Amino acid sequence: MEECRPLIELLAEVPDFRQNQGKRHSLASILCLACAAILCGYRSYGAMAEWGQHYGTELALTLGFKDGKTPCVGTLHTIFRRLDKQAFDRQIGQWAECVLKKSSTSGTLQGVAIDGKTLRGSKKQGAMDVHLLSAVSHGLGLTLGQQAVDDKTNEITAIQQLLRLLLLEGRVVTMDALLAQKEIATTILEKGGTT
Repeated sequence: MEECRPLIELLAEVPDFRQNQGKRHSLASILCLACAAILCGYRSYGAMAEWGQHYGTELALTLGFKDGKTPCVGTLHTIFRRLDKQAFDRQIGQWAECVLKKSSTSGTLQGVAIDGKTLRGSKKQGAMDVHLLSAVSHGLGLTLGQQAVDDKTNEITAIQQLLRLLLLEGRVVTMDALLAQKEIATTILEKGGTT
């Protein structure tokens, strides 16, 4: 079975929108810091910046911050406001898929839950995509993929785009009654999944 690439390597492939002049930290390091902080329960920009500062120089150097100092709240805000979110989602999804494959036992079905959620406080902060349809692994709780739901549509239209991104072979897909549609079930079965 193939080895999972380290998350920092995958995040290094996310395009960096910044110019070289004045760039202090690599984008991959900033994204890794954010992922690690979120896994530890630090979800806001301020909390992520604080988490990075409290864990010291050794952690900062391990994450790739050459001077041992992690970014401030303003830097995190700028990065996440202009980040190519689709590229970021693809890389995180690729890593999550690999981790899921490595942790599965041969011959057992894995569950994937698909559900939509409105992001709390996102409209206040000027976020464009405030409702996301996500596919989450039952066993590991990892998000395998997500799709923004446009204000003018609903989850039924967005799920087809999400299903195209997912590896469904050998997986049982669960979802709420709203998504229990014949076309959706057909797509899942065509991709080797079970509903």
